[in-house]
Amino acid sequence: QVQLVESGGGLVQTGGSLRLSCAASGRTFSSCALGWFRQAPGKEREFVAAVGAISWSGGDTDYSDSVKGRFTISRDNAKNTVYLQMNSLKPEDTAIYYCAARRGGRHSRGAHEYEYWGQGTQVTVSS
Repeated sequence: QVQLVESGGGLVQTGGSLRLSCAASGRTFSSCALGWFRQAPGKEREFVAAVGAISWSGGDTDYSDSVKGRFTISRDNAKNTVYLQMNSLKPEDTAIYYCAARRGGRHSRGAHEYEYWGQGTQVTVSS
């Protein structure tokens, strides 16, 4: 079992930055792939970024086109934490952000492939 708790959301102006954190419990964290997803009002949950298990893929990363070059995902296995550094934020980045974990180590863009989810943290970008 993996339990995930996100933090770091808030209100920021266009062009600003935020860093989201997701702390995990459980001894299997290091072998899990981790992802960040977001859901805006009236929209479906969408993939943002993911990082593979270091033992599986060396911790390779993947990003949606909409955030590539602005967001950076990273993991610290010693702290059981995954981060999402968000720079150059835009109003369209406003959403609830969720972190997720999947066993097996290979990251995925499919939300249905992640077994564990956090409760979400709100990010609001004002224009």
